[in-house]
Amino acid sequence: MKNQLHITAKEQETAVLVAVPEYRQTDEKTKEYLDELAFLTETVGAKSLKRFVQKLDKPDAKTYVGKGKLEEIIAYVKEHKVDMVIFDDDLSPSQVRNLERELEVKIIDRSLLILDIFALRAQTATARAQVELAQYRYLLPRLTNMWTHLSRQKGGGVAMRGPGETEIETDRRIVRDKISLLKEKLEKFEKQNYEQRKSRSGIVRVSLVGYTNVGKSTIMNLLTKADVFAENKLFATVDATVRKMVIENIPLLLSDTVGFIRKLPTKLIESFKSTLDEIRESDLLLHVVDVSHPSFEEHIGVVNDTLKDIHSADKPIVLVFNKTDLYLAQREQELKEENPDALPDINDLRSSYMAKQHTPAIFISATDRANIDELRQVLMEQVSKIHFERYPHNAPQVE
Repeated sequence: MKNQLHITAKEQETAVLVAVPEYRQTDEKTKEYLDELAFLTETVGAKSLKRFVQKLDKPDAKTYVGKGKLEEIIAYVKEHKVDMVIFDDDLSPSQVRNLERELEVKIIDRSLLILDIFALRAQTATARAQVELAQYRYLLPRLTNMWTHLSRQKGGGVAMRGPGETEIETDRRIVRDKISLLKEKLEKFEKQNYEQRKSRSGIVRVSLVGYTNVGKSTIMNLLTKADVFAENKLFATVDATVRKMVIENIPLLLSDTVGFIRKLPTKLIESFKSTLDEIRESDLLLHVVDVSHPSFEEHIGVVNDTLKDIHSADKPIVLVFNKTDLYLAQREQELKEENPDALPDINDLRSSYMAKQHTPAIFISATDRANIDELRQVLMEQVSKIHFERYPHNAPQVE
């Protein structure tokens, strides 16, 4: 059963978005980052009404934005009765307290927003415990005077999933006890998961990795005929899903894992150890990329950096450029302005710098099922190589 959006006192909560980019960051890049923040906001069921941007050398230590910009935000929030203000960076505990006092609405930073999405998406007992642990780790340094205005609100809503109102007035000792209990619970889950993974030893293990919302779950469904939840929203998959499949009589286990994102909260990475173990213990990674996204190269870098953080960057990787249908449609529109008779096709991608820079690289459209057979072929070649190195007696004999 799919998680339902949290019901709030209003039909839909409203938000304004705030970013403080460095001076050298382009307006185009700032817009892109705020588009992503708006997508995150939409994913939790809230509506973003306005964006505030202030370029500074670094965010203000007390209120993140400068005094004049803060007054603008306060005026807008009061006039439009906005429910929350969402910031595209993590805020310090003192910044949160100062902003709550000035704005008198919910203050949500990037980590808290992502944690809230994970709380919304988590389906298994393990994932729920992992998210709750990350939430308490986030809450611990922010206990002093935090949430005081929220204790008067009714109906829950964004950033109120997980640790509930009974925890709002709690002290550090109780939160630390909660953290200890959740760690113990997760250790038990980890032992169970370890036994499960041990029982699969010997079978080649492949994990789908990539930036969030690149189509990993759709590819998983195509390759395994599984029914993995796939939706055009960020972090549609939180739990690792493992399916067995057979290619050319060679069995393998394919895992669909949580998507990465820029500024992914460290506490979330720490808490999702067992889910990320699926990646760490994989023999091969299928790195899925949304080639139609204007910043897909930056996304590749974010994923590669995260793989380094979890000590998995040295594994064999197949780069799978997905959403070629969208990319080619965009290119066709661009080419029409230059040469009306020119039409792009997938061979243009195969001979591009992207293909030459990454080996092996495959270009597919999971939605249109384009080149899925080629993906299966490359997967078979890579898995066969690993399988026959592991079991040389199974290798076909060359006469």
